[in-house]
Amino acid sequence: MLIGELSRRTGVSRRLLRYYEDQGLLQAARGQNGYRSYGEDAVAVVGRIRFLLDAGLTTEVIQAVLPCVDQDAFDTGIDWCGELRDLLAGELAALDERLNCLQERRTSLAGLLGQS
Repeated sequence: MLIGELSRRTGVSRRLLRYYEDQGLLQAARGQNGYRSYGEDAVAVVGRIRFLLDAGLTTEVIQAVLPCVDQDAFDTGIDWCGELRDLLAGELAALDERLNCLQERRTSLAGLLGQS
C-alpha cells in the first residue's frame, strides 16, 4: 500500500510515517517510481508504535522495544527479549523522578501563592 493509504488506515499523518521510517521504526520498499510501498503488516506496526509513544517512550527506546512486541502483543503481551525489562524499568524510574520533581515545584509555587 502507498503512504496515503497507510495514513488513512492508521490516522497517522504522512509526515509522521516518514519520520517513523527515518527513525528505523517502519520499513518501506521503493517502487520503480520512487514511491514508498508498505506491506499489510505496516498498519499493525504503526499501531504498536503509537501505543509505545503514548506510553511515553522515545523513538530511540521504541526502536529497541519494537522487535519484542509481536503482532499479537495486545493479546499475549510483550516478549521480554534481552535487556528489555531493565530498559523499561529505567524509563519508569526516570518518569517517576520527573513526577516527583514536578510535585516539588508545584508545592513550592502553591506556597508562594498561599495555596495548599
